[in-house]
Amino acid sequence: MILVDNTFDKGPEGWCSYDYHRSMVDGGENYFVLTVHRPKGGVKDSGYVWTDNTRWTADTPEKPLSILPLIFYRKWMNLDPIDLRNAEVSLYLRGDELKLWEAKAYFWILGDGTRWHMTSKPLMITEGRWAEEPNRVVLKSDESLWHMSWTGRNSGPDPLDQALGRTVSYGISFVGFVLGITGKLCMDGFQIRKP
Repeated sequence: MILVDNTFDKGPEGWCSYDYHRSMVDGGENYFVLTVHRPKGGVKDSGYVWTDNTRWTADTPEKPLSILPLIFYRKWMNLDPIDLRNAEVSLYLRGDELKLWEAKAYFWILGDGTRWHMTSKPLMITEGRWAEEPNRVVLKSDESLWHMSWTGRNSGPDPLDQALGRTVSYGISFVGFVLGITGKLCMDGFQIRKP
């Protein structure tokens, strides 16, 4: 069963980048920059989206520091939270002159107030071309496969199973960089399905 199917054939479908520093300058309101849509040039010449280092900054409350270059909040599209326990995410990622400086890319989820990165399965980003096969990640509810990077809950973080069962946001992160990441990150064929 397909839960989410972003083909990007008609637009960015709500995907953004997170500029944390701009959020702080603008009085603490979250600041998101819509990705750029291209109607051709994606996998099999489909539509795709891209973002670059002019649209994201490090999210300094995250431990360790994270960049959230691709972020999707379900409420932006009037969608309810989603149960992602044991769901499979597939997506293509392409870099164009992308300098990661030792960072890895991960899929992450946000429950009601806690972000978890699936650090056991780094995502592949091909440079200058689309991969033959998409990244595939099964979202198992096993905290040893994930890293909890942030919580906004005074009562403590949401357990992973709870966050996966009521996911309000998800996306791609860069974690572990030693210098500022530069270049362009492109995405196509984002899909979430359950058996």
